[in-house]
Amino acid sequence: MKYNKIAYAGALLALLQGTASCELTEKLQGELTADQIPKGDPAALLQGVYSAQRDPIQGHVSVFALQEVSTDARIMPTRGPDWDDNGKWRQLFNHTWDGNNERVRDTFNQLEGIEFASTDLLRFGPTPQQAAESRFLRAWAEFLLLDMYDQVLYREPGEELSNLARVRKGPEALNYIVSELNAIQKDLPDAPVSKATKDAARVLLMKCYLNKGVYANRQSPTFAAADMNQVITLADEIINSNKYSFTPNYFDNFAPDNGTIGRENIFTQENTFGNGGPLRDLWKFVSHYNMRPVDGYNGPAVPGAFYDLFEATDKRRGMPYDVAGGPANPGRRINVGFLIGQQYNLATDAPLTTRNGAPLVFTKDVSLVESGGDLEAKGIRPIKYPVDYVSEVKGGNSSENDHVTFRLADVLLMKAEAILRGGTATSAGSYGSTPLAIVNALRTHPSRGASALPALTLDILIDERGRELYSESWRRNDLVRFGKFLLARKDKPASNPSRLVYPVPQQQVDINSNITQNPGY
Repeated sequence: MKYNKIAYAGALLALLQGTASCELTEKLQGELTADQIPKGDPAALLQGVYSAQRDPIQGHVSVFALQEVSTDARIMPTRGPDWDDNGKWRQLFNHTWDGNNERVRDTFNQLEGIEFASTDLLRFGPTPQQAAESRFLRAWAEFLLLDMYDQVLYREPGEELSNLARVRKGPEALNYIVSELNAIQKDLPDAPVSKATKDAARVLLMKCYLNKGVYANRQSPTFAAADMNQVITLADEIINSNKYSFTPNYFDNFAPDNGTIGRENIFTQENTFGNGGPLRDLWKFVSHYNMRPVDGYNGPAVPGAFYDLFEATDKRRGMPYDVAGGPANPGRRINVGFLIGQQYNLATDAPLTTRNGAPLVFTKDVSLVESGGDLEAKGIRPIKYPVDYVSEVKGGNSSENDHVTFRLADVLLMKAEAILRGGTATSAGSYGSTPLAIVNALRTHPSRGASALPALTLDILIDERGRELYSESWRRNDLVRFGKFLLARKDKPASNPSRLVYPVPQQQVDINSNITQNPGY
């Protein structure tokens, strides 16, 4: 059976997690049976589970949309008749979504698809390593569901689809994820980073312990020293392995060949041309229509206040970056990071224009609804992953950039945060033992080029996490933990605390009596 068919079948089944028994009058034709995979070898099915991650986790419309567009780091302006999309993007930005929002609904269903497919694999006699990898991918999907929706629907392997899916919520869901990660650790491989590994499980456990107080009480979380010490211990295990180090160039971690040169990456999704996810959306969505050969969609931007968090010398803010097969860029124009000001043809250095012939000048000022002759150019454009020009010229819908989920930099920042929140300081690697030393080791590395901070507080640290991890789908998670997600910002008033979680899609609530809708929806 082909990988994509297996992934599709698993995802299709998962869409029925909450389906009422009266709607199932016969066995679903898409359900996999033991004779549909090689006997005793569910490797193809496991590859299908890996592939099922691509659509929800890569690209701009699912996990990324919920974790970034709802924050201070991303804005999706309606540009005249473009990007109205029935208001779904404005709802995310303004925190006015409900259980029928397309992005809220589809992301939940896609993540439940991974949960189901990874569980279903376990009934086909996998090896201990295959089972461990599948259980890790399930734990990763369940973590995202817990983080965003506070509810995880589940069944046991092989359980009848006519049974309503059960629900784990809050601390119960987190405890299950932690127990799973601890149980599978010994059976996970050490490499490669494109697969579920022991270190990937360690980083996910760090996320669990760091957010444990959040999932118990999102409005007023507390952070137990014992949990923070777990974060620190896991961080030290990763650091002391000496397997990860800073790359010479920050953007190497995200380049088309980042599977080879991305030294910081701990867990990625491998993409190859013709067999990858929608990662190219991360540059297609933000690029202007005339920025060939990308031919973008001219949508999202970065609010000016977020751009202002960066020093002018901080290389993470933007730089010229050369990729194989890319244009010559004779003017050494910034083509990764934040694109601001006059934009140029990167092959000839000729100034670009909008569709009406005006200079294409990306401005710091941008509003949620734009009008007027300059609406196409409003907003700084973020490009974290250098464009894979070779794949763009070939055409198609995939690129060679591997999608990055966990990196060494995040491990260091989580360790610094855990110490600030009451954990015991330790020394590992060459990064120092204090939160300030750890963060400055990151900032002042030549790949970043930022100045050393004179002091470090939680308010400063949340800004540093923004600078380091922008466009990596962690901003909402961070802002909730730091108590800043609900705050007012340009074009958005302060939010009701119910917005700290998304609603379970209404279609799921309507057909599954085990689900209680989240408060406020």
